[in-house]
Amino acid sequence: MNFNTPTSTVLYSIEETIKAYRKLSQQNISSIVPDITVDQALILIFIESNDKTQSEIADLTFKYYASMTRIIQLMIDKNYVTKTIDEVDKRKTKLRITENGKEVIEKLKPVIQKNRKTALNAISEKELQQLYKTLNKITQNCQIQDK
Repeated sequence: MNFNTPTSTVLYSIEETIKAYRKLSQQNISSIVPDITVDQALILIFIESNDKTQSEIADLTFKYYASMTRIIQLMIDKNYVTKTIDEVDKRKTKLRITENGKEVIEKLKPVIQKNRKTALNAISEKELQQLYKTLNKITQNCQIQDK
């Protein structure tokens, strides 16, 4: 059996790509809004565009619920979001973006577009479609093993 080193696998390359993109994104985001992280910006965008619960947002952002709770509390402390008890179901909470949070999103929209444009430079639509297909197959393969 030929065992490749971790750095010579496609899975390592995927992780390396994610880390490089997050580093680029954080640098560009910090130049506009110094006190926000990539994760916080992503969560703000999810809250703005979806009526999701905190646990649903945790799933969408691949965060553990405890981590999400800490991130949300930091965002409350920074006056980006508010958290209130749901009137209908007291076990649930509602997350709402503050005016300050809305201003941050507006400032970050061009930065996010720039980050994506930079990362996807010289990659054709056909290449992107193939990449999506391939990554989805990898994801499905891993999920089959979970069951």
